[in-house]
Amino acid sequence: DMIQLLPQILEHLNTTIKGCIHIGAHWGQEYPVYKNLGINNMIFYEPLEANYRGLLENVGKEVDVRQTALGNMEGKVDMFVEQANQGMSSSVLEPQHHLKQYPHIIFPIKETVPITKLDSEDFDREAFNFINIDVQGYELEVFKGATKTLESVDLIFSEINKKEMYKDCARVDTLDSYLKDFGFSRVITHWEGIDEATGEQTWGNGVYFKTKS
Repeated sequence: DMIQLLPQILEHLNTTIKGCIHIGAHWGQEYPVYKNLGINNMIFYEPLEANYRGLLENVGKEVDVRQTALGNMEGKVDMFVEQANQGMSSSVLEPQHHLKQYPHIIFPIKETVPITKLDSEDFDREAFNFINIDVQGYELEVFKGATKTLESVDLIFSEINKKEMYKDCARVDTLDSYLKDFGFSRVITHWEGIDEATGEQTWGNGVYFKTKS
């Protein structure tokens, strides 16, 4: 898991984390890693009711936990919710290749959640320079609604997709070129999903680092 390597990655990039915005926090599994690094400023976003309750239980006393989806619009949105993978694969986007590659993960229900832009959220942007985002193919939409916030961010951990795991999800090269406009380069790549039928790499994680301000 990439997050376990965060201390080594920070050392490698010769950088430190002032504050962490975690988008798609599920139950807050990464919290101990952040805590061990001495990160005090943390905002965790999780829109789904059951996950949000688990998150509050796990880290609610230590972390600013906010129950909303993030994207490039304000209002409400329906999410495709699955239960086989403890809700971790749920997305605003409709599952596509995901259904082929992981047929045991089905999305039997929809849940309507609030959605907002990260740029509309109230927090001190200067206190946060790290975004960890895991929103199942919806990453680009979140970044489009975060142009102001990205100015003060130095480091991003993001899920990346080679295939259309979710309908119309941004592929890695689109994400690369969007973030490049804000001075980010993808400096570490770890492909995780392999389609057994074709042997193709389908999804993974990327580390983006701001190389020019």
